[in-house]
Amino acid sequence: MATFLYRLGRGAFRRRRFVVLAWVALLFVAVFGAATAATPTSGSFSIPGTEAQRAFDLLDKKFPGMSADGATARIVIKAPEGAKVTDQGVKSEVEKVISGLKSGPGAAEVASVDDPYATQAVSQDGSTTYISVKYKVSGMELKDATRDALKESGKDAQAQGLGVEIGGDALMVAPETGSGEIIGILVAAIVLVITFGSLIAAGLPLLTALIGVGIGVSSITALANVLDLGSTTSTLAMMIGLAVGIDYALFIVSRYRAELAEGRARDEAAGRATGTAGSAVVFAGLTVVIALVGLAVVNIPMLTKMGVAAAGTVVIAVLVALTLVPAILGVAGKRVLPAGEKSKLFGKGKRPAAAAADADAKPKPNGGTRWARFVLRRPVMVLLAGVIGLGIIAIPASKLEMGLPDDGAQPVSTTQRKAYDLMSDGFGPGFNGPLMVVVDGDKALADSTAERIKGLPGVAAVAPPMQNEAKDAAIVSVIPKDRPSSHATEELVREIRDGSGDDVLVSGQTAMNIDFSQKMNDALLPYLALVVGLAFLLLMLVFRSILVPLKAALGFLLSVVAALGAVVAVFQWGWLASVFGVEQTGPIMSMMPIFMVGVVFGLAMDYEVFLVTRMREAYVHGERPGQAVVTGFQYSARVVVAAAVIMIAVFAGFLGASDQMVKMIGFGLAIAVLFDAFVVRMAIVPAVLALLGHKAWWLPKWLDRILPNVDVEGESLRKHLGEDSGPSEGPDKDRELVNA
Repeated sequence: MATFLYRLGRGAFRRRRFVVLAWVALLFVAVFGAATAATPTSGSFSIPGTEAQRAFDLLDKKFPGMSADGATARIVIKAPEGAKVTDQGVKSEVEKVISGLKSGPGAAEVASVDDPYATQAVSQDGSTTYISVKYKVSGMELKDATRDALKESGKDAQAQGLGVEIGGDALMVAPETGSGEIIGILVAAIVLVITFGSLIAAGLPLLTALIGVGIGVSSITALANVLDLGSTTSTLAMMIGLAVGIDYALFIVSRYRAELAEGRARDEAAGRATGTAGSAVVFAGLTVVIALVGLAVVNIPMLTKMGVAAAGTVVIAVLVALTLVPAILGVAGKRVLPAGEKSKLFGKGKRPAAAAADADAKPKPNGGTRWARFVLRRPVMVLLAGVIGLGIIAIPASKLEMGLPDDGAQPVSTTQRKAYDLMSDGFGPGFNGPLMVVVDGDKALADSTAERIKGLPGVAAVAPPMQNEAKDAAIVSVIPKDRPSSHATEELVREIRDGSGDDVLVSGQTAMNIDFSQKMNDALLPYLALVVGLAFLLLMLVFRSILVPLKAALGFLLSVVAALGAVVAVFQWGWLASVFGVEQTGPIMSMMPIFMVGVVFGLAMDYEVFLVTRMREAYVHGERPGQAVVTGFQYSARVVVAAAVIMIAVFAGFLGASDQMVKMIGFGLAIAVLFDAFVVRMAIVPAVLALLGHKAWWLPKWLDRILPNVDVEGESLRKHLGEDSGPSEGPDKDRELVNA
């Protein structure tokens, strides 16, 4: 592989104008396709195999015309102090609101508007009422004009002194992530300038990453309606694509500069950088693709499509790193080097051979070198400190409670949260999440079901069954006593289901959230096994070792569990909640563990492959195990630290979002990268390798013969170029004894 990539990188460098034009043309085609495509919708959402989904399917069959996934809204109205909503003046204002929704802007998307006085939706003290609105399409598909009309519907009533707040998923919009990405890009630029000491070299990874992300996201947008991807699919692709795009370009540029420092000609340096660091990029990219495509294990079509789309963006990032980066290095010329290095290598008419004589065979000791030597002197202390520290932080993860947030988790300043609180105060917390029981049977079965549910302890009220036209199915609305995301409501759903047959199904948004959380929980271990197992095999190919991939997988699991512990402590228990702007604690978003595993696993393996590949390369070429660790850190530590800081900044930028889910994702990913990069990869990994010595690179001879040789460290490349691949005695001979 190294030889093929060497030729690819060198060819891209020499034909740089053609390669750059080809990528720019591809970007133009993708952007044009996205601009001319129809606006993407929310995409269909289903959870196959769950009772809530079966109930929705039954509704579509038995109640034609009733959209199970249509958006809903509640306009909660509170009378002024001393008045009641049944007063004539208040009733007049409520009727104006209803009339405006039925005939005003956006009325074409309105399916029904309930009259609260006809449905008796008035609190016992007469202070509060609410208007239920049902739309024909989902919340993400609502037109902006319709959503604006909903927001403006209560303005006149508010002017008359009434309290009007709006809740429901009709106000749901895709989370805004632009500010987080801008912050991440700015921090990335600063870190890259510090790392490379050159504006050109710093801008190159950013430029190529943005081109790759632009092509990936534009392609997703262009194909969104054709493939039913939905408007939120590009969010994950953009986040992952930007992360790995910067990382991969950073690795190639760093190796290119190192090859120049050894006196290589520029085209030769580009070829060698692509052949060595490019090999690491290929396998790092494969681990990310495995993690993203593995989301299919969850068996939720929306997640599967998101994972595959994001994996496509990662593939583009790998191709960009292997072709566009060497081409732009050719266009940039000597400007990728700081002024001092440029004059040293290319000044006064020097040729590569003369430059090589002046350049050191190895870079001078740096921070990575000093840290590696410190760890090698005290491996047991460093290992215990890292494992025990992360183990303590991971303890709260044992109390992880998963669920999906409702309007009660919104910031207190939002109208959704105010509407939620008004409903809780006026009617009871359960009114914020009614259960919909679908009965597949006649009136007698529906009535008996309603009577049985009334006797359950967690029930506040049960509405009379509403039958369909054929009189062979009915809907029973159940109001729990507790809030939608509580344990009591979850237990009530289980009690209703346990006491019912196959012809009585519990659904509604609350039940759907419960089923979704259970589905994610059940899929977590199979997903972990698949991703870690396949990556273990892949890393065994890369490192020709059993213990190194095992150490990589165990270290990743440790960092992820510790990150989950930190998320539980902050967002579930409320520790340091004010520091991170968490206004409402509660269950952890059910997607969070799997989402964190997929994203962090890909980034963690990036750092593992790039750092340890350089160690493996040094070891194969004759260095002893301890010195190989030092060499790996000498060349790679600075780049890995820079990549990790950039990713932490990108993810931490989302902490400023008002949406609780976005804030949680940003915190979880940032803290996970912090733990994995700086504790696991930079401390635990060298400590373990120091303790294992030659055994770290042990591979049974029979397995060595079976596994294909992918040559990530470039041994075959050196032979292809006529260079000595390493000594015949010393460390290589020791390794043969270990492998015997």
